[in-house]
Amino acid sequence: MRIARYFNGEKESFGVLTDDNILIVSLPKLAKILDEQIPQRLEDFIALGHGGVEKAERLLEKASKNNVKRASLPVRNLKLLAPIAFPPKIICLGLNYRDHAAEQNAPIPDEPIIFLKPHTTIIGPNENIIKPEFVKQLDYEAELAIVMGRKAKNVPVSEAKHYIFGYTILNDVSARDIQFKDKQWTRGKSFDTFAPTGPCITTENQLGDTSNLSIKTWVNNELRQNSTTRNMVFNVYEVVHYLSRVMTLEPCDIIATGTPAGVGFAFKPKPKFLQAGDTVKISIEKIGVLENRVVED
Repeated sequence: MRIARYFNGEKESFGVLTDDNILIVSLPKLAKILDEQIPQRLEDFIALGHGGVEKAERLLEKASKNNVKRASLPVRNLKLLAPIAFPPKIICLGLNYRDHAAEQNAPIPDEPIIFLKPHTTIIGPNENIIKPEFVKQLDYEAELAIVMGRKAKNVPVSEAKHYIFGYTILNDVSARDIQFKDKQWTRGKSFDTFAPTGPCITTENQLGDTSNLSIKTWVNNELRQNSTTRNMVFNVYEVVHYLSRVMTLEPCDIIATGTPAGVGFAFKPKPKFLQAGDTVKISIEKIGVLENRVVED
């Protein structure tokens, strides 16, 4: 299932996004109709791990068509939010796509290269990426993001899938002029609004195989990135394994697994950086489309 967090004009809630993206079935509302218990907050639901997903699936199976209809809301009447507003950690990988490493003549890493972004970078679908006036080289990075569902430490590769709740899209927005000046990545990637996320979380059991998902980015309808997760150096299970050896992973942690070729700074003969008024649209197969507009601060 694809789970989205939303605001209905009065309060936040979450539910299951239908395949046609027209309706959201509110899980808390459906549980109330059926006299069942389910967490009211998406973060608490995620912390249930696969057990929460199984309970939601049972609710949907048990509910009559009329019950589902009563719990459904038109997406057009809602504001979709970032699935997780305050993750414990946002962990990002650099140079985790072979085609991205090749476009900048960088060696393939033998272990994941990681950095962190603060939670204040997160915005949701259709919210604005704010370009500070002094940033001259703003760039995009489409990334498949892991959402953790269980506390994980020293997890073997073979067991990693059992700790993953699901997957979403994250745009690792970057101020290249600052990133390259500093020669490390934290400041240039940590501005407010520099981590658009969404539009939903596709659960691990729904998405299944992540080894060859299409990943694309358009800027103002120009296709910039057109690749597949087949080009990842370290797959999602290897990423969880490596990171869990370094730090304890927690429910609702977000792990952005790197970007493929086609980022703005790598275009020849002239880079294609983002400008105020640009629209960035990212599509990842089986998850959906994340779209955000750039505005000047």
